[in-house]
Amino acid sequence: MNALTNHSVNFMPDDRPSELLPQFPILGQPVHLSNDYVSWLLDRLQHGIGTHVVTMNAEIVIYANRDPELSSIIHNAQLVTPDGSGIIMALKLHNVVQPRYAGIDLGEDLLRWAGNQEQYPVFFYGGKPQIVQQAAQKWQTELPNLKIAGVEHGYLDAEAESKLLRQIQATQPKIILVALGMPRQEIWIRDNFHLCPQAIWIGVGGSFDVWSGVKNRAPQYIRNLDLEWLYRILQEPSRWRRALALPQFAILAIAERIRGQDKAH
Repeated sequence: MNALTNHSVNFMPDDRPSELLPQFPILGQPVHLSNDYVSWLLDRLQHGIGTHVVTMNAEIVIYANRDPELSSIIHNAQLVTPDGSGIIMALKLHNVVQPRYAGIDLGEDLLRWAGNQEQYPVFFYGGKPQIVQQAAQKWQTELPNLKIAGVEHGYLDAEAESKLLRQIQATQPKIILVALGMPRQEIWIRDNFHLCPQAIWIGVGGSFDVWSGVKNRAPQYIRNLDLEWLYRILQEPSRWRRALALPQFAILAIAERIRGQDKAH
C-alpha cells in the first residue's frame, strides 16, 4: 500500500521553492497527493510562486471528461486536491492512501493562517451580494487581524467586472477565494491568474453560503462517514440531478480498476 507521511508545518530554510507534489490519475484527471497541502501552498506563497487550486470531486471529474476546456484547466493547475469522498474511494481502489481535504476546510485553514500575518491580504469574490458580505464579515470578526483586500459578489455586469479586475490587480491580494460554481470559477481563475501571479487562487464553490450562516455544513460525524454529499442533498433537494454523477463516477472508477488488473495479468 502506498502510504503518505505527515509533514510538519515548517518552511524550507533556503530560497528553494517546494518540490512538485506527486499525483495520481483518476479517470484521466490528476489528483495531487499529500497529507499537508497547506504547508506546501504557504511555502510557495512565501517564495512568491502563485498557485491555481482545483478542489476535485466526482462531479468535476465527470464534467471534465466531457469538457476539454475544464480538463485542460485541471491538468494545468498547480494543485488539485481530493475534495470529494468519491475521489478517496477511487484512490483506495488503487491502494493509494490519501485523506480527504474538502475545499471549505482548505479555505478556512488558509484564512486562519492569513489572520495571523501582516502582509497577506485576502479577497472574497462570488456568491450573492449579501452572502459574500456576511461571509467576509464572519471571518473579520473571528480574525480581527485578517486583512481583506476586497469583497465582491458574483453577479456583475461587464463594466463592474472590469472594475473588479482592476481592483484585484491594484491591491495584489495573496489569497483569492472564488465562489462562482463549477466550472465557471475554474475558467475565471484561469483567465485572470496573470493579474496576481504570486497569489493562491482557489475555487471554493458554496463555502460562502456556509460561512455566512445561510446554510449549515454537515456535522463532523457525517463527514467522517463520507456522507457529506447526502447531507447536502437533504438540505438542497434540487441538487439531486448533480448527485447522479456519483454513481456514474463509482461505476467508471471500478471499471478502470478492473481494466488495470486485467492488464497486469
